[in-house]
Amino acid sequence: MSPSLAEIQDEFVAALRDPGRPAPPDVLGPDRRPDARRFAVYRNNVVHGLVNALEARFPVTSRLVGTQFFRAMARAFVGFQLPRTPLLMNYGDEFPRFIADFAPAREVPYLADLARLERAWSQSFHAAEAIPLTVETLALRSSLDLAQCRLRLHPSLRLVRSPHPIATIWSSHQSAGEVTPPAAWEAEDVLVVRPHAEVRLHLLPHSGCEFVLALAAGNPVQDAAEAALAHDAEFDVGHHLVGLAGLGAIVSLEPAAEPAKLREKTS
Repeated sequence: MSPSLAEIQDEFVAALRDPGRPAPPDVLGPDRRPDARRFAVYRNNVVHGLVNALEARFPVTSRLVGTQFFRAMARAFVGFQLPRTPLLMNYGDEFPRFIADFAPAREVPYLADLARLERAWSQSFHAAEAIPLTVETLALRSSLDLAQCRLRLHPSLRLVRSPHPIATIWSSHQSAGEVTPPAAWEAEDVLVVRPHAEVRLHLLPHSGCEFVLALAAGNPVQDAAEAALAHDAEFDVGHHLVGLAGLGAIVSLEPAAEPAKLREKTS
């Protein structure tokens, strides 16, 4: 019985992933005979293109470990996972997790978190547009009214938490000059957002990150503030609301009685 289309496709993908596998028998050359050499060239071009896509999406990660190491790690990832959609801008969403489990990269313990930050940056860059709420508009609402509202956060907003100073490391690699190591090796909670044309990274205090996480989960402002207060008894909800509005992170206010329609915002 002839193989089904699904079986042919599975064999083709398996051969693309594993250079040790022979060319699929249904891949024929101009003479209608199997052509291993042509398939090897195609396989090499596919892998090369995907490695280039990862290098473009994770440039600081590549710079940290060097081109040779990064491309070897990226080739291993390509063998682990091929694109699931035709949109290469989304390829590599699982790359940070792969790095965390990649034994040769364990000498750089912050590398996976840095890759998570770069993933968040690219996701923010390609996110939908939305007009942010202004501080002036926010100021028109009473404190009691605000406390009962849910916030619809900007579609580009992402949060990345790390025990390492990943935003500082990322920032120090944004120019071609000599890289200055972080003055202090401390945990950083990073808010990534693109309210206008440029993606911005902002450091948050630990309680501020808890506040945004609770808001992104659909909690009313009052409940989100209580989550933050559990980590910092001096948390100032008004100050943080104004700060979020100033960053362009808030799109609208919604009555708490209505279910918030929020996308996942955390990494």
